[in-house]
Amino acid sequence: MHGFNLVTKRAHAYEDATVSWVDFNGGSRLTRKYPSVYLLGPRAKADIISVAYAGSDQVQDTGGKAVHLAPDTTSKIISRSVSKDGGHTAYRGLLHIAKGARNAKSTVRCDALLIDDRSTTATYPYMEIQEDDATVTHEASVGKVGEELLFYLMSRGLSEGDALSMVVNGFLEPFAKELPMTYAVELNRLMALEMTNAVG
Repeated sequence: MHGFNLVTKRAHAYEDATVSWVDFNGGSRLTRKYPSVYLLGPRAKADIISVAYAGSDQVQDTGGKAVHLAPDTTSKIISRSVSKDGGHTAYRGLLHIAKGARNAKSTVRCDALLIDDRSTTATYPYMEIQEDDATVTHEASVGKVGEELLFYLMSRGLSEGDALSMVVNGFLEPFAKELPMTYAVELNRLMALEMTNAVG
């Protein structure tokens, strides 16, 4: 795979507007994608939701930026990644709450699943909070698929590929609940293609 996916996406959300970025990142040799939403009006909302899959010789460096510039604004950045066969994923994000953006609320959550000992992941959150009454949460987790779990599933008649798919689907299920149904179905299809080393 020799493709490069270098993405710049930016949106401005004015009063009572909602901007949602929903994406799947996979297949390219290198992805760098950090969509940004500038919350410019009161009660504006940003949702940045992404999944990344990094297989052999792949780097998926993804995340998001939420810039709160008005009062009563809300942002949510959710990132899930899967690394397999030595792939590398990274979450890189910016949360900025400017002076004057009173009562801003933001949630950042990034979770990574490592399928083997050769795969890696990293998290680079950056937060600039300039208002005292902001409510901000940040959570990150890394999990590894254990050989015991795969052995157990395979001893129940599943192939190794089916066992891995089941574990990955379980990891992505809470994320998929955040998506509209058509996106959730497409996400499952894309992840199944990636897990079988197919190119769609």
